[in-house]
Amino acid sequence: MAYERSESTPAGDVDPTVLALKILVAGGFGVGKTTLVGAVSEIRPLRTEEQLSRAGESVDDTEGVDRKTTTTVAMDFGRITIRSGLSLYLFGTPGQDRFWFLWDELSQGALGAVVLADTRRLEDCFPAVDYFEHRGIPFVVAVNCFAGARTYGAHDVSRALDLDRGTPVVLCDARDRDSGKEVLIRLVEYAGRIHTARLLDSVG
Repeated sequence: MAYERSESTPAGDVDPTVLALKILVAGGFGVGKTTLVGAVSEIRPLRTEEQLSRAGESVDDTEGVDRKTTTTVAMDFGRITIRSGLSLYLFGTPGQDRFWFLWDELSQGALGAVVLADTRRLEDCFPAVDYFEHRGIPFVVAVNCFAGARTYGAHDVSRALDLDRGTPVVLCDARDRDSGKEVLIRLVEYAGRIHTARLLDSVG
């Protein structure tokens, strides 16, 4: 998904063209998707959070995130300017199984995705990894380094998730704007190489 927007400028100036790319932020329940979008967004993020209730206890696995009191029920939305002329529109996906029907709508036209992972519950990001692999959507795995969690190297995480060769794994702090921005830059660079290679293959 790419948008181009020409802005009005005084006579004699060159009209700048702004390119906006759609990025998904996915992963398991309580892994930090809403936190990441909120940390990097330069606008007030749109959130669709609701309080966790007893009615959801039977379907939402809160093991390891028992202090979490809210959950995203549709999406998070934010925007960040990477550099002059390049902005990213960020769409955070809901993490629970019962909201996965929204993923197909949100993934339409996406350049790529960030799959957030928590090494304490690494298996929670398997569905997101499978989803993007099966649909050919480029993604990076961003390991959110929670306090008190054991630290693993990128190679160890890649092997544990059985990622395709070349899929980037980066360590990050979802609360930190600069850390989140580095993850997004890494994704844009990687997705750009993948899409360019596919284009060359199609014309070759």
